[in-house]
Amino acid sequence: MKGRIVVIDGHPDPEPGRLCHALADAYARGAESAGHGVEVVRVAELEVPLLRSADEFNNQQPGRAVQRVQQAIEEANHVVLIYPLWLGTMPAMLKALLEQLFRPGFAFGGEGTKTMRSGKLKGKSARVVVTMGMPAFVYRWYFRAHSLKSLERNILKFCGIKPVRETLFGLVEAASKEKRGRWLETMKDLGRRMR
Repeated sequence: MKGRIVVIDGHPDPEPGRLCHALADAYARGAESAGHGVEVVRVAELEVPLLRSADEFNNQQPGRAVQRVQQAIEEANHVVLIYPLWLGTMPAMLKALLEQLFRPGFAFGGEGTKTMRSGKLKGKSARVVVTMGMPAFVYRWYFRAHSLKSLERNILKFCGIKPVRETLFGLVEAASKEKRGRWLETMKDLGRRMR
C-alpha cells in the first residue's frame, strides 16, 4: 500500500554535513523509490516562535510555516521525527515546533469534545530516530530513554498516533564511514517499507 509520509528533520543546524540530514534524506529516497509520497520538513529552515503562555497555546493561531507542517501531518499516514540527543532530550528548536504543532483543536481536544484525551491524529503511525554521542544501549538501559518515552507517550500517542517505533544510533562521532553507510541503508529500507 502506498502512503504519504512527512519526515521532520529536527537538527537545528543547517550545515548540510549533519548526520540527521543524511538520515532524513535516505529515508525519503527509500520511500520515494517505493512509490510513497514524501515531504521533508527541516527545522533548521523554519522560523518558529516560542510559545510563552497558555493563552497562546490554546487560543492563538500558529504562523503559516507551522500551519503548512500541520497540513503535511494531516495528509500523512506516517510521521518520521529525526533529531540529535542534546542534554538528554531533543533540541529546543524541535521542541518549539512540536509545541506549536500539537495544539488543541489540531492534535487533541477542541470544540465539542468533553476531554482533552481525544487524539485527533488517529490512523497515523510514527518512527522516532535519535542520534547520540553515547552508546545507544546506555541511553536505553541506564537513562531509560526518558525523553524518548515522554515524546512517544505524552505527545504522539496522546494525539492518537500509534504505533510509534524507534531507532537509536549511538556513538555517532566515532562511527566509521562504513557504519554510517549501513545506517543510511537502514533508513532507506525503513522508508521503502513506510516503517
